[in-house]
Amino acid sequence: MAAPAVVDIGTIITSSPDFRGGRPHVAGTGMTVMRIAGWYKLGMSPEEIAENISLSVAQVYAALTYYHANREVIDADLDAEAEEYDRALQEHRLKRKQQQLLQQQP
Repeated sequence: MAAPAVVDIGTIITSSPDFRGGRPHVAGTGMTVMRIAGWYKLGMSPEEIAENISLSVAQVYAALTYYHANREVIDADLDAEAEEYDRALQEHRLKRKQQQLLQQQP
């Protein structure tokens, strides 16, 4: 019987400047470490994350290991994304309010 294949954990996380803006991601998927870290920070367990996005638990733990080793950089990306979301939401609400006001004019 053949021995099971050994996975080099250094191959689980990868990045390329022309894919996902160069953000590190799980190899062979489009799932970024930043996204996995975001869910983790929201309180999801690694097992829940793996189940919800069809990754192995090993892939999620590899992403979280990368996150913890590079926490400052990834947290800064998460913060920037949250700020951009808030800005876009405010802009959308302002446009909607302006449209409502225009529709109310006789």
